[in-house]
Amino acid sequence: MVNCHCGKVAVVKTSWTNINPGRRFYSCPDVASDCPFVDWVDPPMCPRSVNIIPGLLRSLNNHRGQIQVLQEERARMKKQLYVSWAFVFMFVAYIVLT
Repeated sequence: MVNCHCGKVAVVKTSWTNINPGRRFYSCPDVASDCPFVDWVDPPMCPRSVNIIPGLLRSLNNHRGQIQVLQEERARMKKQLYVSWAFVFMFVAYIVLT
């Protein structure tokens, strides 16, 4: 258990900066305080990882955005399918009843 300079139990957070992507660190749990406590949980990353991970994260976020767009389009097309089947059913019912 790690304590910050305030004496509180430090919390583990994850850095998503370009310099330390995905690297975990301890910090003060009171975000409103001016406690400067920061201590790394993970060892430093190799330079290759530091260069590659930000690009991978951008790519992942881009793919997530594309997935969201496709899911919305799929939902719209599903509604259109139901509406078209309803019209087909009504048309067939009209033909049968007349």
